[in-house]
Amino acid sequence: MRHSTRGDVDPFIVMDVMEAARQAEDAGRHIIHMEVGQPGTGAPAGGRAALVAQLDDPLGYTVGLGLPALRARIAQHYNEGYGITLDPHRVVITAGASGAFLLAFSALFDNDARVGLGLPCYPSYRQILKAVGLNAIEMPTTAAGRYQPQPSDVTAHALDGLIVASPANPTGTMLSQDELAALATACAANNTALISDEIYHGISYDSAAISALSVTDDVYVINSFSKYFSMTGWRVGWMVVPEDHVRRVERLAQNMFICPSHASQALALAAFECRDELDSHLDVYAANRDVLMAGLAAAGLTKYAPPDGAFYVYVDVSDYTDDARAFSAQILAEAGVAVTPGLDFDPVEGHKWLRLSYARSTADITEGVARLQKFMDSLR
Repeated sequence: MRHSTRGDVDPFIVMDVMEAARQAEDAGRHIIHMEVGQPGTGAPAGGRAALVAQLDDPLGYTVGLGLPALRARIAQHYNEGYGITLDPHRVVITAGASGAFLLAFSALFDNDARVGLGLPCYPSYRQILKAVGLNAIEMPTTAAGRYQPQPSDVTAHALDGLIVASPANPTGTMLSQDELAALATACAANNTALISDEIYHGISYDSAAISALSVTDDVYVINSFSKYFSMTGWRVGWMVVPEDHVRRVERLAQNMFICPSHASQALALAAFECRDELDSHLDVYAANRDVLMAGLAAAGLTKYAPPDGAFYVYVDVSDYTDDARAFSAQILAEAGVAVTPGLDFDPVEGHKWLRLSYARSTADITEGVARLQKFMDSLR
């Protein structure tokens, strides 16, 4: 049967690593999972209890933009967390952040538009862009620039759009308010649409993450209940768009998705009242980060991006290999630790890097670090 070139996207390598780890577990091995960016906890207990209480009610379609109460609660969240006054009308509930990216790309760009990505970055950006007929412009970043795009990239690459993420995946680096403002100014001067991926907000350690809404309203801000709220499998997120884009996005959402899951939206609304439980997860991530960074130093892996937020460390392993994919397979086979090769995030330089997630329990991370140290010792 005939097929479309839209399907000619690269695999998500971390999913292949997960499958290899599953096969090892099926064979009876104990695997420490440091490959996937998924909290080791589930949705907050109070949110689940609130949802159970509603299950006797019909959970039918909601309106395309999402439950009005949830949109209002998200607007309140921006006031509480960032000091930003936000009209709930600008909030769009989505089928996860992935659904938000489809809506944003469809609303903002015509075919063949050039959308900039600073490498390394979340791999699905470029794959979704390709699948919807857009050009992902992959831009190298530097350690000096904290592995983030720079304002000069906007003009140098003649971009129609720019995606930034803070905290970023896979590096965990964050943008300051001045850095975000400079990027927003460059985008405005060049008629470049700015998209800010803020999915890891709420997970930072030395300072709070800054929302792009603090520096401009001319932006699409994308967030999700997957990470801080620990609701990966519920597939619900949100997007904040400029006032004059709301109806455009609504029409697309109605036709593409009808609406996000009603049950997931109900759980998300209740999750806002579970901050004590959710903040306790951050304490675990902070402890895990300390364990991992100390273990990496002991293992001789001292070159990595500054992990300001999220729950990853992106490690340069070029002193040991020029094939991170094979190296990650060797670590899984010999140490029983699943890690992600950097090729997922950077097809140019990723063969020299690994991403390690510390989103699981502290006991798991401690054991994983011990296994990694033993493995690295065996190479020397």
